[in-house]
Amino acid sequence: MLLRLAYLGVTNAFAMLRLLPMSGRDKDVEILALRHQITVLQRQLGKEKVRFDASDRTLLAALLHQLPLDVLHSVRLLVRPNTVLRWHRDLVARRHAHMSRPKRPGRPRTVRSVRALVLRLARENPGWGYRRLHGELLVLGVKVAASTVWEILKEAGVNPAPERAASTWADFLCSQADALLACDFLETVTLTGARMYVFAVIEHANRQIRILGATAHPTASWVVQAAKNLIMDLDDAGCPARFLIRDRDGKFPERFDAVLADAGIDVVQSGVQMPRMNSIMQRWVRPAGASCLTAP
Repeated sequence: MLLRLAYLGVTNAFAMLRLLPMSGRDKDVEILALRHQITVLQRQLGKEKVRFDASDRTLLAALLHQLPLDVLHSVRLLVRPNTVLRWHRDLVARRHAHMSRPKRPGRPRTVRSVRALVLRLARENPGWGYRRLHGELLVLGVKVAASTVWEILKEAGVNPAPERAASTWADFLCSQADALLACDFLETVTLTGARMYVFAVIEHANRQIRILGATAHPTASWVVQAAKNLIMDLDDAGCPARFLIRDRDGKFPERFDAVLADAGIDVVQSGVQMPRMNSIMQRWVRPAGASCLTAP
């Protein structure tokens, strides 16, 4: 539409330049000829109406809207004068609507200082939900809707209040990785068909594996001695271990936990049927066991 309107404007400008050297008598003759042609066209069309596209309506409205109403009624046109005036009103309305259209759709964004205040309150008070935050903002004189507070927290990736205040097991593993150990028994079968139990420990910080021994009969005394060997290895390596995660296997006697506790290492037992609590060790045990069973 814009390209056609520009084309019509240029052609009409050249037509106006062509009229400059013409005398008044020649212009009157041309006007009479055009009016007669319009009359012939209307007679041939009959009851059919001439269809004007948007660019034609825009050009005619721009040319004719400045004429006085009585003069406009005397002009020979294919449409009624009121139609031309309506085209002009529509043109002005569209221009006003375009100028008044906001740059961004929807509601305006919340002021940056209000967003920063909401996030600060949520960070300093992890037990407050968006309703409590909304109430505190009203006390401070900041008038925002509760839904706006909720949207700010959601966009910033802030979890609801119960999840913010609680610490998950994954958070514990990440925060205490430098002081965490995990152990488990790896069961395999030798070439002679004998079943062996390999006792292994992994460090969460660097994923270093320590094989403490292998036996066909993991007795209580053997497991306790493995714990003592682990303590000596950690002392030699300077590993600041404070926690050891193990499952509830019956191979671990009470003396095993006591020996580690004397060395300052607390034993954390995984939950019943919750292997993900010792997931880092399990990620190594399962493929290691499969490799031992399938090795040539």
